[in-house]
Amino acid sequence: MIRKAQDTKVNYREHMKGGEGTVKVTDFILSPDELCGKGRLFGRITLDPGCTIGFHVHEGESELFYVINGPLDYNDNGEITRVEEGDVMICPPGSGHGLINNTDKTAEVIAVIVYE
Repeated sequence: MIRKAQDTKVNYREHMKGGEGTVKVTDFILSPDELCGKGRLFGRITLDPGCTIGFHVHEGESELFYVINGPLDYNDNGEITRVEEGDVMICPPGSGHGLINNTDKTAEVIAVIVYE
């Protein structure tokens, strides 16, 4: 199966997880069935300057990120670390995280959420 870019679903999430601004989420899958019941998200997250995804905890699932372009500040259980293009972040079950774009450039990550 091939899904063309124009056939993906784009959502705009204002104050995502209590964060600032509006985050653009491009869903590469149309339903969790496409992940064979093993997850619920595979997509691109775009954060304009000043946008954030608020700190939140994942229970029963992990979230993985790959930075397409940045930099971004990543909140890893309260520890803020600068991440850049090519970096990978993993938030295992029971852990929390958030993303902060403190720059004047748009940042993008690929995100995958898989079940425990």
